Amino acid sequence: MKTNPESQTSVTTEQPDLAAILARADTPTRGKHKVLWWGLLMVLIVAGLYFWWAWASQADVRFVSAPVTRGSLVVTATATGTLQPTRTVEVGSELSGTLEDVFVGENDVVQVGELLAVLDTSKLNDAIAKSEASLSSAQAQVLLSDATVAETRATLARMQEVFKISGGKVPSESEIEVADATLKRAIANRSVAQASVMQAEAEVKTNQTNVKKAQIKSSVNGVVLTREVEPGNTVVAAMSTPVLFTIAEDLSHMELQVQVDEADVATVRPGQPVTFTVSAWPGRQFPASIERVGLGSTTTDNVVTYKTILQVNNDELALRPGMTATATITTAERESVLLVPNAALRYRPPSVANQPAQGQASTQSEVWRLNGEQPEAVNVTVGISNGRLTEVLSGELTAGDRVIVGQEKQE
Repeated sequence: MKTNPESQTSVTTEQPDLAAILARADTPTRGKHKVLWWGLLMVLIVAGLYFWWAWASQADVRFVSAPVTRGSLVVTATATGTLQPTRTVEVGSELSGTLEDVFVGENDVVQVGELLAVLDTSKLNDAIAKSEASLSSAQAQVLLSDATVAETRATLARMQEVFKISGGKVPSESEIEVADATLKRAIANRSVAQASVMQAEAEVKTNQTNVKKAQIKSSVNGVVLTREVEPGNTVVAAMSTPVLFTIAEDLSHMELQVQVDEADVATVRPGQPVTFTVSAWPGRQFPASIERVGLGSTTTDNVVTYKTILQVNNDELALRPGMTATATITTAERESVLLVPNAALRYRPPSVANQPAQGQASTQSEVWRLNGEQPEAVNVTVGISNGRLTEVLSGELTAGDRVIVGQEKQE
């Protein structure tokens, strides 16, 4: 039996091409490698451009430097305030009335007990006379009560004697009881009269004291700063005592009350030396010393300050109460210390200006020193500062080194 060649199905088995398979399998891996190589190349290009730009920027600038010096450093705090007497006394009147006369004026020097003014005492003298009359009446009532007591006591004694002699027949017991009660009432009335005498005596003393108070006297040795009244003025002493005179006890010693800012108050302490100026004496500095730094604060326009009291010697009497003063408080002093400008502590070269600052303690800092024409970083430990110069406590700096404080473009 013959087979028809056209009806047969031809099945061909092809051998796999190993090179083609490997080529197809390797295509994604090669793509990834190309991406990595291109990325690395871009990073290198960017880094090169950055360092070229930093070098070019640095090459186009000229460093401004300042020398490291050795010398004295004084740190100060400034505060303003007003001069006041160390003790001010306000003299007033406890009584109401009309001022008959005033004997002193402003700037007058007064002594303790000196008469300053006097009130009209006409009504006060009348009150004394009236109270003395009341006292005399009360004393008369005491005498009358004494007589009544003596009379009732004698009556009771006679009745008791008769009662004894008659063997209790006369007078009756009720009559004796009535006489005894009458004596007790007389004794009580005498006590009331005696109390009235004491009250009248107290009233007389009060009126006499008021007459003395009508004479307004100085309680201190000092100078009259203000006089608020004139003869003929009416003084009304109601809820509060009206002030007639203000007396400064001693103007040869005064106090300066200043307001110290909260940023400086931690460095301000009692005993520190102070100098201050006033507008009345331009160019002249007056000495003072801190007596007390207040704990309580005052806030004005969101500025927190602390009241500080300074003692001032005013033997020349050149200073007057109320003068506005600007005080300079010396908070710290250093002798023969290494000093760098504050600008050097703030400067950073362009190549590191955009890099994040390293965390350092508050006393640790970095300055850039010129080594030839190239900057080099120097770590230093800093101390106090006056706002312009800062003390260097330790670090590889010596006097004469030049530290960079800024830079400018070269022309």
